[in-house]
Amino acid sequence: MSEKDTAIKLALYRGIADTGEMPDAAKVAELSGFSQMEVQQAFHQLQAQRLLVLEPGDSRRIRMAPPFSGIPTAFPVHACGRRYYANCVWDAFGVAAALHADAIVGSVDGFSGEPLQLEVRGGQPVRQPYVAHFAVPAAKWWENIVFT
Repeated sequence: MSEKDTAIKLALYRGIADTGEMPDAAKVAELSGFSQMEVQQAFHQLQAQRLLVLEPGDSRRIRMAPPFSGIPTAFPVHACGRRYYANCVWDAFGVAAALHADAIVGSVDGFSGEPLQLEVRGGQPVRQPYVAHFAVPAAKWWENIVFT
C-alpha cells in the first residue's frame, strides 16, 4: 500500500470515528489534503486489497470500511457519545476495539426476534448467554461480502 493510500485510509477512519458517519470522497479529500480524484483512486486500491467496499455504482461512497458500515444495519453500536453501524455482530465488537471505547450494541435474536444487548467494557465483551452463528465460513465471506 502506498503512503498516499495509507494517509487516505487513516483520514477516512478518523472521519468515521469523529462523526459516526461514513465520509464520502469529497469529505475524505478535505480531511486528507488530497484531491477527490486521488481519494477515489485510493478507494479503488483499498477495495482491491479488501480493506473497504465501495457503494455499487458510485466510487465516491463507501458501503463498508470494516468494521464500520456506511449504511444503517441491524447492528448499531453506541460508543463515544455517537451511534455507529457495524456490518455484523462480529464487526460490532470490532467497532468498540477500533475506537478503544466501551460500547453498547443493540441487536435482535435472528430466530426469535427478541431484542439483545451486547456490551464491551474495559476492552472486554461482557459475558452474555448468546451464541453467534455464521452461516457462511469466514474463508468465503469475500465471495459476496455485502450479503454474507
